[in-house]
Amino acid sequence: MSGRGSDSRASSDGSTGANGRNVDPLNPIRPRGVVPTGRWTGMAALALVPVGLGVLLRHPPLVLVGALGVAFAAYARGDAAPDLDVTIERDLSDPTPDPGDEVTVTLRVRNDGDGVLPDLRLVDGVPAALATGAPARLGTALRPGRTATLTYRVTAVRGAHDWDPVHVLARNPSGSRERDARIDAGGTTTLRCTPELEASASLPLRGLTTVYSGRVPTDVGGAGIEFHSTREYRHGDPAKRVNWARYARTGELSTLAFREERAATVVVCIDAREGAYLAPDAESPNAVERSVEAASQAVPALLDSGDRVGVAAFAPGDCRLDPGVGDEHAARARKLLATHPALAPTPTDERFLPTTWVRRFRRWLPADAQVLFCTPLPDDYAATVARRLDAYGHAVTVISPDATADDTPGHRLAGVERANRVSRLRSAGIRVLDWGEEPLATELERAAARWSR
Repeated sequence: MSGRGSDSRASSDGSTGANGRNVDPLNPIRPRGVVPTGRWTGMAALALVPVGLGVLLRHPPLVLVGALGVAFAAYARGDAAPDLDVTIERDLSDPTPDPGDEVTVTLRVRNDGDGVLPDLRLVDGVPAALATGAPARLGTALRPGRTATLTYRVTAVRGAHDWDPVHVLARNPSGSRERDARIDAGGTTTLRCTPELEASASLPLRGLTTVYSGRVPTDVGGAGIEFHSTREYRHGDPAKRVNWARYARTGELSTLAFREERAATVVVCIDAREGAYLAPDAESPNAVERSVEAASQAVPALLDSGDRVGVAAFAPGDCRLDPGVGDEHAARARKLLATHPALAPTPTDERFLPTTWVRRFRRWLPADAQVLFCTPLPDDYAATVARRLDAYGHAVTVISPDATADDTPGHRLAGVERANRVSRLRSAGIRVLDWGEEPLATELERAAARWSR
């Protein structure tokens, strides 16, 4: 697939793309086209100095040097920017990699014009979330019909990543003027990285359940495996639930009742506001990435246990998946967690009103749903949302990845403030898993032991 055409080719008047305009890289609305570089500003005035000295001193060589400078300044002023008629194609070695895989990106640019491009510079529009192993830029001279190639590598991370148009600069031989354009590349322009959902541990839930059988113990007597109570025998009770030991002792029939285990409706909610993109250092994954990781382990674990599971994002955009069960539902959850823009590896600048989101979330939330809230607790409002949902009858469990550091007084203060939020939530009766550097499965086992006491 070629990038040649109205959407991917710059014409000689500097236009590019479907709208026929060049774009200022600092201001995407204002076209730039041909702009002076300022390289030879003041050259003519400077060249007149030796001319004047030569005349005053009656020294012809100085006059000649000055004349050459003036001639060169005049040439630079009259030298037009080259016509930019190029075709660009981009290829990815693997457009659907696994997280952490290295993907080789090959960018080819061909000069379709009749003139030489003496100074051609390209910067590829690499998605912000993808780390490059080498600079994604190329500087070259290109004769008509020739092709230049740029190769670099990116490391795949979760999500759907679209390349921006290629930023192209073409300068004239003197370097006095340049033609600036953004050109859409043909070929592959999207990388999709969709991790598999893996259940690494059983997730302990609170007692809010549905009427369907499952694995969450309740205080209701009925069918189950854990003894609950005894009651009088009623006609039609199954023989296996009759207390035969008591009948042998007293001659009275009674029925054993066991603690029923029922399914739950769980909504996994991920805090993906701009303030939640926190990390203890530049090399560590941010808290939103860790929250998505926790959700990716919780969703299959809950589905395997027969629970109804939904997904939502506390973030700009409408990111919600109604609770459901089955393989198709698991596939939809996997796609949403991997590619929805609200859960992107980098924050969005879209406007967000948290109070409006909470009202809409409450209306959407099923009455019998409990909430698994994945948040680094970056501010008091996150704790307020957890308390408010719990007060409305939705049992809340918080999984909080710790994104704090202690290398500066400010970071240490942020850590203390977060610890206070964790303490206040626990005092309000809300379960909080303070997730540090250990694997989530290990932290869940420890938390389950505490919560069962």
